[in-house]
Amino acid sequence: MNVLMVSKALVVGAYHRKLEELVRLGIELSLIVPSSWRNQKLEIRNGNGYKIYPMKIMFNGQHHFYFYLGLNKIIKKKIKPDIVHIDEEHYSLVTFQTMRLAKKLGAKTLFFTWQNIYKKYPYPFSRIEKYNLKNADFAIAGNKQAQEILKRKGYQNEIAVIPQFGVDYEFFCKMKNSDIREKLNIEKDRFVVGFIGRLVEEKGILDLIDAVSGLKDDVILLLIGSGPLQRKILHKAKKLGIEDRVTIIGHVPSLEIPQYMNSLDCLVLPSVTRSNWKEQFGRVLIEAMSCEVPVIGSSSGEIPNLLGDAGMIFQEGEVDDLIEKLNLLMRDRETRKSLGEKGRRRILKNYTQKRVAEETFHLYQRMLLN
Repeated sequence: MNVLMVSKALVVGAYHRKLEELVRLGIELSLIVPSSWRNQKLEIRNGNGYKIYPMKIMFNGQHHFYFYLGLNKIIKKKIKPDIVHIDEEHYSLVTFQTMRLAKKLGAKTLFFTWQNIYKKYPYPFSRIEKYNLKNADFAIAGNKQAQEILKRKGYQNEIAVIPQFGVDYEFFCKMKNSDIREKLNIEKDRFVVGFIGRLVEEKGILDLIDAVSGLKDDVILLLIGSGPLQRKILHKAKKLGIEDRVTIIGHVPSLEIPQYMNSLDCLVLPSVTRSNWKEQFGRVLIEAMSCEVPVIGSSSGEIPNLLGDAGMIFQEGEVDDLIEKLNLLMRDRETRKSLGEKGRRRILKNYTQKRVAEETFHLYQRMLLN
């Protein structure tokens, strides 16, 4: 089975474990990936059992507008795949570009979607979507709502519900020692609340700032990430008088994230649904759960389904509800320990890279049989 995967997400080194698991299942695997995406350079250039083809792209950082330069030559002359796994949305230009080339070669195709809100796209994306839905042999949806939307749009072939990536449970694990607190000059007895991700409005970070201002003075908020909301976050923290309790760390290499996870007493994902967006998965939650860090998530989108009984849910946008959940964790060490252990068990059962790779492999097998 010769499989080509095309994915901008795989510029991140921590995600490559899924590819290693696929190779162990007997796949001849190739990866086409941008040399960089936004400010993120490709972290792994030599695959462990699979070939990587870093390529130049046009419109770097523009999710649905970008495309590869010289894609035809590599696919046709070097790879010649049986299956082309397009790890992109069905309305994206790069999906259209890759789908057309794959069809010319007679390869089976599939795409991946997180899109959990029904949308009608303007031209030319409406035409792109129509072509891709008509020509894709299979589809993978990252959540059940995305599966239902594909059906509503008239997609008639099989749709498997599989997360884009699992978590590497050996990499994201509980560590006895993390020197991050010492590095950041955080005292051992301080309670550290963490957020990891893009600093944007829809992630609900301003609600988290409000919540921390309503907690005891020994609570520290550690924000790891960058984005356009940074200035507003700092301004609000200063206005509320907690600027000395809020620390923003910019970009952290993916291979260092577990150390930062293990410096937290809890992790919060306070996402807020918008008219054009709701939380599609919440990858940072499964990484924290794998590290046995207790998690709190809002009720937005897929978060409640992901957490099950292994985390706390607060009503999105309700700061008092979030404060209540945080106070409970701060007061009760046993609850923190119990949630951490439940989270780890839930990851091992449902969300490992090995589990995701196995489900994807079975999908590939069905593709070749059809």
